[in-house]
Amino acid sequence: MSDDDFEFLEEDAGSEEQKSTEKWKVLISDDESSIHDISVLALKDIEYDNRKLEFLHAYSAEETISILKQHPDTALLLLDVVMESDSAGLDAVERIRNELGNTFVRIILRTGQPGQAPEHEVIQKYDINDYKEKTELTAKKLFTTVISALRSYHDIMRLERSRKGLEKIINATSDVFRLQSMEQLVSGVLMQVMSIIGIDEDAFYSHASGFISLNQDHTKKKDTSTSNMRIISGTGRFEDKINQPVTNIVDQKILDQIEQARLNKKNIYSDESCIVYLKNDSLIYIDGYKHIGELEQKLMDIFCANITVAFENVELNDEILNTQKEIIFTLGSTTEFRSKETGNHIVRVSELSKKLALLAGLPKEDAELIKLASPLHDVGKIGIPDNILLKNDSLSDEEYEVMKTHTTIGYELLKSSTRPIFQAAAQIAYEHQERWNGTGYPRGLAKEDIHIFSRIISIVDVFDALASKRCYKDSWSKENIIEFFQKERNEQFDPALVDLFLEHFEEFLEIRSQFED
Repeated sequence: MSDDDFEFLEEDAGSEEQKSTEKWKVLISDDESSIHDISVLALKDIEYDNRKLEFLHAYSAEETISILKQHPDTALLLLDVVMESDSAGLDAVERIRNELGNTFVRIILRTGQPGQAPEHEVIQKYDINDYKEKTELTAKKLFTTVISALRSYHDIMRLERSRKGLEKIINATSDVFRLQSMEQLVSGVLMQVMSIIGIDEDAFYSHASGFISLNQDHTKKKDTSTSNMRIISGTGRFEDKINQPVTNIVDQKILDQIEQARLNKKNIYSDESCIVYLKNDSLIYIDGYKHIGELEQKLMDIFCANITVAFENVELNDEILNTQKEIIFTLGSTTEFRSKETGNHIVRVSELSKKLALLAGLPKEDAELIKLASPLHDVGKIGIPDNILLKNDSLSDEEYEVMKTHTTIGYELLKSSTRPIFQAAAQIAYEHQERWNGTGYPRGLAKEDIHIFSRIISIVDVFDALASKRCYKDSWSKENIIEFFQKERNEQFDPALVDLFLEHFEEFLEIRSQFED
């Protein structure tokens, strides 16, 4: 086909693309072998959009349906009306559109007996795209008919890609807005970007690689140079490069492109790679894929605009969590300071409780929650008089009863909050002095009636107290601590948690050593 025969300018044509190895699938369905031969001879040299034709052959309506099931991406069907029955072709049209649900393939009905299937009746009743008598289909007219059908199919599939792309945008935006941490967000965004540009799972792992990077401290605006950017999440050949500087991973050409995207705050696309600018110097780099068309670029721009809000939401969520942490640790430290404990006691209890929670099989979210809430386990001591709280001698029975009220005081202070952290802290403050055998206080709960958060805190709080030197006692030896927990297993403490604790005792000692007084 020469340039004079046909010109087609794609709506989104940009730079000239490499000639595709893919072909347009054309199914010829006719019970006469000669029709197949003539059709192939007339059409075999046609190219449209730099793609040649691939011919499929069916000799009955049933075979037509079977082939379309195997090749749903068939662009054009040249369909005879009369085959194994007088209406075989028309029946096939109904099955293709309704049974197979294939509304994309362009169907050109061809008949050698127009009287059996009048054109005006067929066009109105059946979902076909053209109707031709075999005698009128010269090579030139057949060429024109096929090109028109392929153009129509091409445009329809572009619209379908746009629809699917916009659907991906909606779903992707919805998905990432549910992610609550920056780590989760950047990983989710990377996967969604790969999906939007059309890299499916197989191609992604076989060919494409990518990473998302952030400034080392994305909340600071003073130093935003590329040298400070680190890989936060990666796939393919970047999967094992997490936390490494971008400058150590990619060559200078890519670094220059990253700097350009960062400074201009815009996406950069090429035939070799793409760099997607998100927000606050967060960038996605992807290579090893086929050319990204203008449609995908527009979808990417829409996604990036939407996802900026998600980054802002996560940053705001982080700010709220950090504020809660500061309040909790400040209040917890105040309580420990007043009772002559060290500030690092609550830090150690916090880290130790998370460790034991993970060993016990709690979800990461719950392990993080107990870590954040644990500093307030003794907050109720703020309501205990100094003459009792600070007394060096043994407490009298009356004084001990007053001391025991720190559990209910802490609970009353925290219970009204609707925040998950403070709800967990209220539970812990209320129950951390309960005992597995039911002899604890304030309510005498036993076994699983005690919340697992409180059972965990009970163990790590006592462990840190025994291992710490105080003005009124020396620290216990490792052997004595182990002996104590073996003795109190199934008495004061949950036996299953004690077993986990002792099994990983050296790991708990190591964590404790990282936060010495």
